[in-house]
Amino acid sequence: MTESSPATAALPAALWCDRCGESVAAGPHPACEAARAWEPPRWCASCRRRMKVQVVPTGWSAVCVEHGERRG
Repeated sequence: MTESSPATAALPAALWCDRCGESVAAGPHPACEAARAWEPPRWCASCRRRMKVQVVPTGWSAVCVEHGERRG
C-alpha cells in the first residue's frame, strides 16, 4: 500500500508513467505495471520530474521537488 503526504494527496490524475517517465496517453505500459509490484516509482506522475528515491529494508520513499514525498 502506498502512503502519500498531504502535498501529494490532492494531485491530479497521472499524466506520466511513474516508472519510465513516458506519457500514459501513449498507450499501455505492461512492463511498467509488472515492475511496480517490486520497484518504487522513479518519475513523478504529475510533472515528469525524476524523483529522489531511497530504498530501505522496511520500504521506500520517493521525493519530487514540486509535489513532495510518497512512501511505500
